[in-house]
Amino acid sequence: MPLSALLNQATASPVDWSPLWISLETSVTATILTLIAGLAVAAWRQRRRGFATAVVDGICLLPLVLPPTVVGFFLLLLLGRNGPFGRILLRLGATVVFSWPATVIAAAVVAFPLMYLTARAALEQVDSRFLEAARTLGASEWRVLTAVALPLAWPGVLAGTILSFSRALGEFGATLMLAGNISGKTATIPIAIYFAVEADDMQRALVWCAADVAISLTLLAGLYYWTRSQGRARWDRA
Repeated sequence: MPLSALLNQATASPVDWSPLWISLETSVTATILTLIAGLAVAAWRQRRRGFATAVVDGICLLPLVLPPTVVGFFLLLLLGRNGPFGRILLRLGATVVFSWPATVIAAAVVAFPLMYLTARAALEQVDSRFLEAARTLGASEWRVLTAVALPLAWPGVLAGTILSFSRALGEFGATLMLAGNISGKTATIPIAIYFAVEADDMQRALVWCAADVAISLTLLAGLYYWTRSQGRARWDRA
């Protein structure tokens, strides 16, 4: 069947849009968490050198190189009923596995390396003379970071935020391992695509693929035109 015919047939039938809203809610929440954590670790890493920082780098970048299913398996070991954090949650009367927070945790862990890398690179590009001048004027490290470093590094931080959101939106393996496929609760767009194909429902899979591609292309196009406009503005000022 031609692609256009599949798309027309898919859009003509009723579609449960809950995977779209779950994916957007999960991605926004995960991006906020990775933004805070990525900036904190990148700021800490910028001021330190040595073996400990190499270990931190390795741990922070590990989700980027490991298969998502392996990341999800490790999260399951940590947060499951027999895991160290899972036992603590059980004592508090809460569980994370197979719940919406599990989708956020999985997406945040997988997207974190992108935020950390871009934030660290952006902070390292800030002229150290500005930072030292602020310190000589008596500014605390928190003040130096928030009033000097971040305003100068924010273009790179914004790029990392958009990339992290896109990565969280497309997360599949770790989410399926930790959160499962619960309709209306943990079924994100990638999971909906996988199980639609499993059920031989190509029309529905095509709808979700089109939605995912449209969102991702919109974000990447926005990032491209924004960085291009920033480059032109710097050229005009020069």
